Amino acid sequence: MAETSPSFTVTMNDGKSAKPEQPVPEPASKNMVWTDGKQTIKYTATAEMLPLHTDDGTLIGHMFALSYVSDAKDKTDRPVTFCWNGGPGGSSAMVNIGGLGPRRVPINTIKQLPCPTKPEDNPYSLLPTTDLVYLDAMGTGYSKVAEGYDPKKVWGVDGDADAFMRGIAQWLTTHERWNTPLYLYGESYGTMRNSVLMRVLGERGIALTGVIEQSTILDYAPTLSGNDLYYMGMLPVYAATANYFGKAGAGVDQFEWFDRAWKFVDEKYGRALIASDSITPEEEHELAVEMSELIGLPAEFIEGKHLRIELDTFRKTIMADEGLFTGRYDTRFTEPAYMDVQGDNEFFAGEDPSGDAIMTPDQSAWMKLVQETGFKGSPINMLLSMKVNEEWNWTHQAPGTMGSPVCPNTAYDMGTALRRNPFCRVLFFGGIHDAATPFWNVKHSISKMFLPESITSRIEYKVHENGHMAYEDLPTLEKMAPELAAFYEKRHEA
Repeated sequence: MAETSPSFTVTMNDGKSAKPEQPVPEPASKNMVWTDGKQTIKYTATAEMLPLHTDDGTLIGHMFALSYVSDAKDKTDRPVTFCWNGGPGGSSAMVNIGGLGPRRVPINTIKQLPCPTKPEDNPYSLLPTTDLVYLDAMGTGYSKVAEGYDPKKVWGVDGDADAFMRGIAQWLTTHERWNTPLYLYGESYGTMRNSVLMRVLGERGIALTGVIEQSTILDYAPTLSGNDLYYMGMLPVYAATANYFGKAGAGVDQFEWFDRAWKFVDEKYGRALIASDSITPEEEHELAVEMSELIGLPAEFIEGKHLRIELDTFRKTIMADEGLFTGRYDTRFTEPAYMDVQGDNEFFAGEDPSGDAIMTPDQSAWMKLVQETGFKGSPINMLLSMKVNEEWNWTHQAPGTMGSPVCPNTAYDMGTALRRNPFCRVLFFGGIHDAATPFWNVKHSISKMFLPESITSRIEYKVHENGHMAYEDLPTLEKMAPELAAFYEKRHEA
């Protein structure tokens, strides 16, 4: 099990004393029972701190793991799935208590959740299919970097993947689960982590059977100011949102409207953005009128922006006549609008009614869940560490590229891993109301690698009506559950 360190004082080379190393909490386990009313599974919930060491034995720190393992004696063919959220400074709590763990906070789709909540057995949990291990990134949740170890070595694209590789290897060793079907489940930045991990794990002799990417971002180029891919990815989300609020496409199915916008992006919008001021005023006006019909904003407004609508502009404008602004993680959520005098764009960009609706109730319920195992963790748990986010090292050299740009594209890591491992499959989940990681950009990132059919046949795409946190949308969960079960079953195919 995880090692326990006594409290001691580190003496620096200059003779000064560093602050005492805090004791590492002992592992704690509890026998539990899950049921969906049709089947029952006995399992063990274990909270523990996994020691991470470099190849030369230096202690990196301790990674927090909360695992749910079936009590079935024969685990020969039972998969283990390692799960996490994004951030990159986010812990794994949301993807656990939110909707994939054996217990969940009852969801209310697009309404604010009360606090306190009453967690219940989750009928959509992955537990019937796989054992689950939730790992917190270093510096988030309960995971701690060791005193004297430079956290910048693990707060970055490559250092983070290396730390998770070591966390996975340590868990497999501690729980004696080597040579078992292994899966990764990541959300948001966690999907970028997965892409790098796919390659890194393979290079360390740890083969994956499958990777699940929920609300994916592989290429950070669209986040750069003025990048045309940003506007192209956002437009189908704008259209879906306008359709949801009755501002466009009245009477048309939400997915059909989303697909119309997608087609407009591929056939007209992208070319117009690339041409920029080379298009005539008449062409720009014609496109603005078509955009207006799709996304519900006035044509003259769109024309005045030269067809480029920023997300914050859309969030402030689409429901302005009702005194509301919309969410970013899920654009169906709304809150009363701010007066411009109350804050600047940076403040507004961080305000998200879809986050306000679930984060506090989920955090409180998750803390109670860990407490029930008997684990004696700190009273402060970093659900999202802004320090980690702000100090993140974005440099990454993708396979086959030169240099280490600060705008990573990890699709090439995924492509390399899939070339090396012909048995690994990937399943992408996206939501039409997700403005944090638009689904159009995911498809674009994969398609521009021109992968052969032998690889693309192992890649699946599923899009539903959810926002960023798919597990917070009941209709989406109902559709995802059988899709996930089918994906895991494909491990038995040749």
